[in-house]
Amino acid sequence: MTNLNRRTFLNASILGTLGAMTTAAYANGQDKPNIQGFDQTETDIDESQVWNPISDRKIRVGIAGYGACQFGAQFGFQDHPNVDVVAVTDLIPERRDGLAKACRCEKTYDSLEEMVTDDKIEAVFVATDAPNHVNHVVAAMKAGKHACSAVPAFWGGEPEQADMLYEAVKSSGLKYGLFETSAYHDDVYAARKIYQAGGFGEIVYMEGEYLHYAPVSTASYKNWRVGMPVMWYPTHASGYYTCVTFGSLTEVSAMGKPSTNFYRQPENNAYGNAYGTEVGLFRTSEGGMARLLVSFDTPGWSGEVGRMRGQLASYAEQSKYNGAVEESRKIVDKLNLRKPALPPSVGSGGHGGSHGHLMNNFVEAILKDETPLVDVACAINSTMCGVVAHQSVLKDGELLKIPQYAMWS
Repeated sequence: MTNLNRRTFLNASILGTLGAMTTAAYANGQDKPNIQGFDQTETDIDESQVWNPISDRKIRVGIAGYGACQFGAQFGFQDHPNVDVVAVTDLIPERRDGLAKACRCEKTYDSLEEMVTDDKIEAVFVATDAPNHVNHVVAAMKAGKHACSAVPAFWGGEPEQADMLYEAVKSSGLKYGLFETSAYHDDVYAARKIYQAGGFGEIVYMEGEYLHYAPVSTASYKNWRVGMPVMWYPTHASGYYTCVTFGSLTEVSAMGKPSTNFYRQPENNAYGNAYGTEVGLFRTSEGGMARLLVSFDTPGWSGEVGRMRGQLASYAEQSKYNGAVEESRKIVDKLNLRKPALPPSVGSGGHGGSHGHLMNNFVEAILKDETPLVDVACAINSTMCGVVAHQSVLKDGELLKIPQYAMWS
């Protein structure tokens, strides 16, 4: 029998009560909590461009999940001219109804497992709880559906999910995309264009930071967010390397600072986790170095930011591009570093104006029979580095190898 002290019992009671209150509030259409990233931020789109449709076909999409973040409706599938949202699902009836209303969809299902049996659906957006992202993507693909999901790609407590996801995508031949929002931040988009054109040379050093002060965890299904190891949610930081170069992080030594936050005392969360801030020093697949910082328990400025220094040029959020080498400047002078236009009916959305671009990229990947930008290898590599970093924290900074994933030819 589990030995619950009074403090732990009270904590569990408080969490349950808060969860129930929050669920009721969102279900009744009240505003979402002030969750970082949902503000409609300014974004640098090339307004001189006009979006041109590549097809008049409508992809029939099913959407799963309308929890605290209400992600199911946040990426704008319902507004895309090449999409017809034909069904939605959430385990909680009130949320399911809210998602249907937000997506202007009449058909609902009680569960994702039931929804993917619908032969009308071609693709599924998985916006459910993180521990079930892989289970739900695999279920969709077994039913013959393309799939995309919110981050992280897999759950750190079950690293074997990475292989499950990889094999499901490889064996099915279906499209898979991870909606990692950093991929369409203005700076990452610009840096990716520069890197692909050779304007950086190899990246010698990069930094990525995900700072999200959360003294009380955001409400979540079965409280999966409460006290979670923060490096299990690394992609907003790691994306500043993986979504620029599409390389990977190969080994790590990491440290953590035990938290004073009540929910990060090991006895007060399901993970036995004590850390709210973790920092890792990584080797990159180019032979360079990277530092990732993820912190959920330090107050003050919050954000998802990064910077990189290459052999020929540097890029940082403060100074943007700095091409000290003439060779690099000549390359960059020829580039358009502004994001392309979206369909007029689709907004850029939150998280640095990334939502609409991620959704549009996935839709066009299906229409063009191409691989989505953040493919399964990039998705897993962006997540696995943080999972292994947390293992290093628990081993007092031991240098650990990170499993590597690559796309097949």
